[in-house]
Amino acid sequence: MVVAIVIGPKFIEFLRRNELGQPIREELPAGHFVKQGTPVMGGLLILLCAVVPFLALSRYTLPALTVLFLTVSCGAIGFLDDFIKLRHRRSLGLNGRWKLLLLAAITAVVGVAVHQQGRVGTDIYLPVIGVDLPLSYAFYPFLFFVVAGAANGVNLTDGLDGLAAGTGIIALFTFLSITVIGYIRSAPDPADRSPYLLDLSILAAALIGGAIGFLWYNAFPAEVIMGDTGSMAIGGALAGFAIVTGTEALLIFVGGIFLIEALSVMIQVISFKYWKRRVFLIAPIHHHFEMKAWSETKIVVRFWIVTALLCASGFVLYYRYYLQFPL
Repeated sequence: MVVAIVIGPKFIEFLRRNELGQPIREELPAGHFVKQGTPVMGGLLILLCAVVPFLALSRYTLPALTVLFLTVSCGAIGFLDDFIKLRHRRSLGLNGRWKLLLLAAITAVVGVAVHQQGRVGTDIYLPVIGVDLPLSYAFYPFLFFVVAGAANGVNLTDGLDGLAAGTGIIALFTFLSITVIGYIRSAPDPADRSPYLLDLSILAAALIGGAIGFLWYNAFPAEVIMGDTGSMAIGGALAGFAIVTGTEALLIFVGGIFLIEALSVMIQVISFKYWKRRVFLIAPIHHHFEMKAWSETKIVVRFWIVTALLCASGFVLYYRYYLQFPL
């Protein structure tokens, strides 16, 4: 966090000097056009200031390295998307099919790593009803759904100053709490506790620190925008933490705000395609509230509050139903 805050001004000046500014979609609310040219690719600041301290402090366990791989790889896809946008000076970047193919390749690597980690079976635990859902070979498409859904969900949320960064920090903090509690409960004697849970905690804390340092400059009015580089990296990290801790079902809550954003786009597209009607004034849903004359700051803070409530619910479910199982 401290490193991100300290080097932030130089980093932003570098982006501005190289004219790496954000292109704005024409259909967005009029207030967004003042952001035209705001330095983008701020996600590089998050990754740099998270990865370096993690590598310095890491135990280099396979689960933590798997999450790191997923975070950096999704960030790389986002970087390629940002680069294409900037090169062609338009808001359309990497083709959606290429994104999905790259995410599928990353998911394949994650699937191998998860089995190397020693995960037994391909069941998904569903809390409250206490059922293990057997997926068999459908487990691998499910992993792809988790990775692609989380990465694209955060990406869709990144539309207002501080929105994706703030909600991402709250979600990451939830997984930090899960891994810390899991580490403490893994054995009475600290010497016998699970090193990979400590490693995951270090990675989550490093990502939170980098994101807070970025948010220092991304708060309204933003001096820098995270771009797809940062949003897809955060989404990849959330998917990774859920997968390696076996808490995929809790992403419905921990990543609930990103799910809402993604569903708003899906509903809008389906409704307009089949019935020629728009459910929302504009999608994703945060832009709908802009069109309803909510201020940008009000939308962001209220989305933070909703995220906190959803994440708290997810953590309660973890504490109630998952601690009976060793992570």
